Amino acid sequence: MTLNSDAKKQLPHDFIWGFATASFQIEGSTDVDGRGKSIWDDFSKLPGKTLDGKDGDVATDSYQRWKEDIELLAEYGVKSYRFSIAWPRIIPLGGRNDPVNAKGIKFYSNLIDGLLAKGIIPFVTLYHWDLPQALHERYGGWLNKEEITQDFVHFAKVCFEAFGDRVQNWLTINEPWCVSAIGYGYGRFAPGRTSERSRSAEGDSSTEPYIVAHNELVAHAHVVKLYRDQYKRQQGGQIGITLNGDWCMPYDDSPENIAAAQRSLDFHIGWYADPVYLGTDYPESMRKLLRDRLPRFTDEELALVKGSSDFYGMNTYTTKLCMDGGNDEFQGNVKTTFTRPDGTQLGNQAHCSWLQDYAPGFRALLNYLWKRYQSPIYVTENGFAVKDEHTKSVEDAIKDTERVHYFKGVTASLRAAILEDGCDIRAYFGWSLLDNFEWADGYTTRFGCTYVDYETQKRYPKDSAKFLVKFFKENVAAAPAS
Repeated sequence: MTLNSDAKKQLPHDFIWGFATASFQIEGSTDVDGRGKSIWDDFSKLPGKTLDGKDGDVATDSYQRWKEDIELLAEYGVKSYRFSIAWPRIIPLGGRNDPVNAKGIKFYSNLIDGLLAKGIIPFVTLYHWDLPQALHERYGGWLNKEEITQDFVHFAKVCFEAFGDRVQNWLTINEPWCVSAIGYGYGRFAPGRTSERSRSAEGDSSTEPYIVAHNELVAHAHVVKLYRDQYKRQQGGQIGITLNGDWCMPYDDSPENIAAAQRSLDFHIGWYADPVYLGTDYPESMRKLLRDRLPRFTDEELALVKGSSDFYGMNTYTTKLCMDGGNDEFQGNVKTTFTRPDGTQLGNQAHCSWLQDYAPGFRALLNYLWKRYQSPIYVTENGFAVKDEHTKSVEDAIKDTERVHYFKGVTASLRAAILEDGCDIRAYFGWSLLDNFEWADGYTTRFGCTYVDYETQKRYPKDSAKFLVKFFKENVAAAPAS
């Protein structure tokens, strides 16, 4: 990849960079200080739901060690830290008429103050998958549009009022595709509903994921309207949604596979981004395949959803080669591979089967999103899991050469997309600050730029963290003298 010939040209001085985490993946202390249960608490304890049979009760103990984590962030010199607020820690039973937990408010208030004291910008996610269990039991959670919208808006209101005087960057929902497709389609994530009866006694994969996705978009848009109507003017912040989606390349130049690659983008990104950023119905390829199983927006809903994000929140990890065929609806009936027609691999294989290292795809996706949606891009998650890292000694694990290689590629692509291609990209968050509870993978998959010894909870910076620190120190321009 050719970088800008002007080696001195740098990213804008206000470019934000840092690391990201999620509450259930790091906090632990699941029954401390009044926290209620989330849908992940009991789900992760069910036999077979996590690869190693472990749950999030301790995770990286960050509820107790938050000061240590802030010191680590300060040592790295980050500009920002993206974290999520655990809904059941704020409202243990979740609902608009349920009590608010003062100790939960105090925890996040202290965390925010601690970050600001170190000059670190808090970047806050309201929903990173930990729905209060009580709401799932009360009315089906995300399956009930009217109820979940009112309760999510109320939860957001509590957060805006408690933290909005110090938080200027908000995300409503993290990766709604994963919530809907993996939680209600495949059944591998909480609440684990699926038509596959060997996995769950309840669920309908042919309808529920699309209902949930629709309800997520509507609830998100109502939260954004609340913020803009009641808080934005006084608090001066911005709010958006963050979507997952990887670059999709045709396996070859056949028309069928070219169409398949676009369809894959539609079913992962366009599903949410087209209504939000373009104000249109769901992609035509989705409507054609799913017909009436795909909900329809009312005129009022579409007007509310259109423009309901101040930026494009982008979570991305890999690139896929796409072929027409298969019967996986959530992939748009597209088969994917990392093996090229000549038998070579796209890139280095990660620990997880779905991830290979291919930096040109990162640049291509940035360009696709910028050209299609014309909204400033915040890369809110991006990272790599080194193969078998969980079996390595601390000394070996911190020398994470493959992860460094990954970040070298994506940062070069990031720089080129901004300085050569003209994409408006304003932030980059590496996933993740810490090794942590990796959902259905348990603790067998490590994405951290900091190694965590789960026996002692001691943190050890990896070479990848050092690389990112050095890159952004060298490539972000100094703030102009005031």
